[in-house]
Amino acid sequence: MKILVIIPCYNEQENILNTVARLRQCCPGVDCLVVNDCSTDNSRQLLLDNDIPHISLPCNLGIGGGVQAGYLYARENGYDITVQMDGDGQHDPAFLQTVIGPVEKGEADMCIGSRFLEKKGFQTSFARRMGIRLLSFLILLLSGKRVRDVTSGYRACGKALTDFYADHYAQDYPEPEAILAAVLQGFAVEEVPVEMKERQGGVSSIQAFSSIYYMVKVSLALFIDRLTTSPRKRRGKA
Repeated sequence: MKILVIIPCYNEQENILNTVARLRQCCPGVDCLVVNDCSTDNSRQLLLDNDIPHISLPCNLGIGGGVQAGYLYARENGYDITVQMDGDGQHDPAFLQTVIGPVEKGEADMCIGSRFLEKKGFQTSFARRMGIRLLSFLILLLSGKRVRDVTSGYRACGKALTDFYADHYAQDYPEPEAILAAVLQGFAVEEVPVEMKERQGGVSSIQAFSSIYYMVKVSLALFIDRLTTSPRKRRGKA
């Protein structure tokens, strides 16, 4: 199958080269596309100097807009499976085949790499784990689907869901909303265990002072999405 790994990048000059190098070492048969979201550091120049496939957005769209640009690219270039992988080094490419597996076999339209199924590797802070549990409960309440690691950006999608996300993708911090949208549209969503690492350098775009705002905003967005979307019957597999 033709596989594309989308790597969103905003001010990741400390991590992006190592992230791409590690991906190429572990998975030489897949393509990658770095989406440079109008970085203000040296990320764009590093991508140019090292001939790394990328697109540079003319203005900062946030992670949602950046990832959607990657899905548009995947659709226009006929990829069978599209994988999201963060540019900060937290997602280990050694687990890429594990994440792709259920989609490749037709068992799921989306497969999420979850750090909480086997609880190995970096588990993030206690406060964030509590927030993730709350969002997980909300998605279960609104859709009937249990997803434990709802903020994981390590996920694979089949062609049908890639097409959907190319036209419909939440902005800001979209991972939970993207899961709910997929389930409500009748796509099959599953999780597999992976091990994640701490951010390898730089600063996360979700800062501690904004965590309460983030939780309130995402929670309201999930309720609005549910109120404005009529659930569909489960679709055929990817």
